[in-house]
Amino acid sequence: MKRNRTPHSQDKKPTTANGLLKTVLIITLLLSFTALIVGGYGIFKGQAPTPMEAVTPDGEVIMTEDTIKGGQAVFLKYGLMDYGTVLGNGSYMGPDYTAEALKVYTEGMQDYYADIDYSSKYTDLDEAKKAIIKDRVIKEIRENRYNEEENTLYVTDAQVFGIERVEAYYRDVFANGDGWGLKPGLIQESHLPETDRAYVADGDQVEQISHFFFWTAWLSSTERIGDEITYTNNWPYYEDAGNTMSYSAIVWSAVSITVLAIFIAIILYVFYKYHFGMEPAFTKDKYPVFDLKKKKVTVSQVKSAKFFLLVGIMFFVQVMFGALLAHYYTEPTSFFGLDWIYDLLPFGVAKGYHLQLAIFWIATAWLGLGIYLAPEVGGMEPKRQGLLVDILFWALVTVVGGSMIGEWLGINGFLGNLWFLLGHQGWEYLELGRIWQYALVAGLVIWLFILYRGIHSGLKKERDKGGLIHLLFYASIAVPAFYIFAFFINPEGSFTMSDFWRWWVVHLWVEGIFEVFAVVIIGFMLVSMKLVTKSSVVRMLYFQIILLLGSGVLGMGHHYYYNGSPEIWIAIGAVFSALEIIPLTLLVLEAYEQYKMLKAGGVHFPYKMTFWFLIATSLWNIVGAGATGFLINLPAVNYFEHGQQLTPAHAHAAMMGVYGMFAIAVMLYSLRHVVKPEKWNDKWLKVSFWTLNIGLFGMVFVALMPIGFIQLKEAFVNGYWSSRTSEFLQQDMIQNLLLIRGIPDTIFIIGVVILVIFFVKAMFHLKRPAYKNGDTIPEDE
Repeated sequence: MKRNRTPHSQDKKPTTANGLLKTVLIITLLLSFTALIVGGYGIFKGQAPTPMEAVTPDGEVIMTEDTIKGGQAVFLKYGLMDYGTVLGNGSYMGPDYTAEALKVYTEGMQDYYADIDYSSKYTDLDEAKKAIIKDRVIKEIRENRYNEEENTLYVTDAQVFGIERVEAYYRDVFANGDGWGLKPGLIQESHLPETDRAYVADGDQVEQISHFFFWTAWLSSTERIGDEITYTNNWPYYEDAGNTMSYSAIVWSAVSITVLAIFIAIILYVFYKYHFGMEPAFTKDKYPVFDLKKKKVTVSQVKSAKFFLLVGIMFFVQVMFGALLAHYYTEPTSFFGLDWIYDLLPFGVAKGYHLQLAIFWIATAWLGLGIYLAPEVGGMEPKRQGLLVDILFWALVTVVGGSMIGEWLGINGFLGNLWFLLGHQGWEYLELGRIWQYALVAGLVIWLFILYRGIHSGLKKERDKGGLIHLLFYASIAVPAFYIFAFFINPEGSFTMSDFWRWWVVHLWVEGIFEVFAVVIIGFMLVSMKLVTKSSVVRMLYFQIILLLGSGVLGMGHHYYYNGSPEIWIAIGAVFSALEIIPLTLLVLEAYEQYKMLKAGGVHFPYKMTFWFLIATSLWNIVGAGATGFLINLPAVNYFEHGQQLTPAHAHAAMMGVYGMFAIAVMLYSLRHVVKPEKWNDKWLKVSFWTLNIGLFGMVFVALMPIGFIQLKEAFVNGYWSSRTSEFLQQDMIQNLLLIRGIPDTIFIIGVVILVIFFVKAMFHLKRPAYKNGDTIPEDE
């Protein structure tokens, strides 16, 4: 089969093709990131203070900045964000410590006044007396007594009583466990040196983490100076503390839907009027002929296969941890009576591994694809490319294995002051210690170097610096570049600002840059297979990237509604998060075009399974990333839902449904060329496809979504804290739904096992490389 390796021209003259679209893209990027950075500065200036001291009416200092920041470090050190949440950010089995501490603190103040005024407990008073005390506590708790000039927080006697109640509560929890999934005696002084501690202050760690939890409760219930809304925009919902949904959450929910309706009409008009869809490069009677027996491969392309085997192994282990996590919701301190599994891998450890491995295997699939594509794009096999691929592979194995070992050692207190450097960094999605983050970025840079060496010739030949190969290279540069923002996070830093930068990695890197990389790769594959015209794909890519980044960059603001950021982020996040659904909706049109290409290929089309998974990617994009994300990103919904089971419903549908399905698609595309054609069999891959998709659908819509809606109602009726209690999760209805979840989970696992077996068998049937160090690949190859 004669095919263009990459659509480029030998003409060296510059081109102005798609000049308007390029200009619009550049302007979009400049405006979006300028607004994001300016908005970040607003978060920095408007965040809640961490007082140097908290002082009682008697002049006694009861907590300091060091103990609050030290408590934050203790929270991170023991990986508690992978068990529960703070300010709604984290995992979903344990409580939200902000909401829980706010309740304990408020009830302490109520009991203080009940005893002073009526010599009774608050709960024993009649409704009239309760109303008097409740109103008094609300007024007192919402008054901001922070003195900016002195950097001192002045607290009342009632607040002191509430603070003492919070400390007593958590002293009991961390000594005896919470009866749900938290290990008794988790926090031990022996885990750190007595003095000269890293990030954690000298003294009692439980006292410090109590101070940190109280501080988050304080900023969530105390009004900003000169304002009538708290630092968390009145989140979490708790009427006894005066926290009710703000006007901005309601109005911007309505505005976002209105703006969405308008922009859908505008963008669809532009899409169809200016023909931004892909144009077929074939006719019904002239479909490209693919003879993979004649397809020769290079050394590095064959070596890319072991990356996919590693992906399969990590995928399987990640899913097994997911199954363990689901089980813990029904048996929180054991695995079918095997206590040693819980002792070795409690919920927090397993959750951290589950998240990290998801990112690792999906990213590794894309790294393998880049390694495979490089010689195909550049037309040659660079010297010692295979050696660099081997180095990258073992570096990746080291990072994955080393970080997982480090995380376990850090949480269990074996690393002392090195917990942040080598152990568990503490932030959900960014669990791996700092040294492993450096190693990960180094590996991504090595991968970028491998890719550049391979495509260098193609870049030189492509006269359009914004052409298809250049877009591929730019998207590849962004992969390591956007992970660098993880280094802006440190244990002693502002919690709100750390969360700001965390979402630069989680949202912009995982959801934004990966999305751009994905659409570029899909376009490139379709052009290289001579199924669509290059010019239409490049136009389509510019149009999609403008929409993706134009909405997605500022759409990240929905993560900032209630983490201590100013109220303006509710407006920004609501509007742009709603707009994010538009480019995802257009992918359904792309899925239909891919389906038509697939059908046109007939029975001899060798890339059927790649296309099946690409179509699934597009459909899950609208369902998982789009619809379920749109639901929880509306401020009026998010106010009650933040950190509940609707969030992992969206996360599973988006992460696995979009990025996971796409990763499988590109792996099958690459393996289709490096595995001997006579040894390839689509039969089991079809079974894997349907079991993965049916299992994922059941997991999301049969279990997680129903539980999420029940939890949403519980928060609306009884307050947010109630929806996060173990008592709520132990209700018969919830437990039955969790048991039913075992059916789709099992179906999904079957699909994973089939896929892994396929990858293992593929390793025994790889082609022998025809091109080695420095060989040029002929055009007809």
